[in-house]
Amino acid sequence: MAGPRVAVGLVHYPVVDKNGREIASAVTPTDLHDLARSSRTYGVESLWIITPLRDQQKLAVRMMRFWQKGVGAGYNPNRGQALDLVRIVGDLDQALAGQVGIWQEEPLVWATSASQEFDKRLGFTPAREIIHRSRPVFLLFGTAWGLAPEIVERCDRILAPLQGPGKYNHLSVRSAAAVVLDRLLGLSEGEEDEPY
Repeated sequence: MAGPRVAVGLVHYPVVDKNGREIASAVTPTDLHDLARSSRTYGVESLWIITPLRDQQKLAVRMMRFWQKGVGAGYNPNRGQALDLVRIVGDLDQALAGQVGIWQEEPLVWATSASQEFDKRLGFTPAREIIHRSRPVFLLFGTAWGLAPEIVERCDRILAPLQGPGKYNHLSVRSAAAVVLDRLLGLSEGEEDEPY
């Protein structure tokens, strides 16, 4: 049986700021590095960086080239290998079309959110079951203060928020993505290969 098929989209537009206004956020090298490394570790097939801003796209390409073909390739080849997963596109439609072209199948589209306010909520246990036994999943993470409502509305489900024991709840997107990917795709204690 084939393993789970998961792609990740890191959305920079449309996202919201702390006041709920729709914005485009900046691409940060740390997010690209860390999400690519987490994605490679957990078997994600593609990491889509979604921004319409040309200068931000060029920044991402320049950073990737440094680690894939420049001085960084000799210094740390593992980083370039992780960045091979990255695809840069202008909007979500392009990312979804690109991934459908790879899979030849429409994926389920899931969003992540720290908010408790959404319908279509999906807990991690049933989400893990779906990923391991059903259709491929395109998993969206938002930058800034989260995905804009228009993106959330397009999603089939919204994963339950990550929550620590206290009231503070403001993880970086790269930290949240690592936790989410581990919950959905990581091996349980004692497992040595595919859990299903």
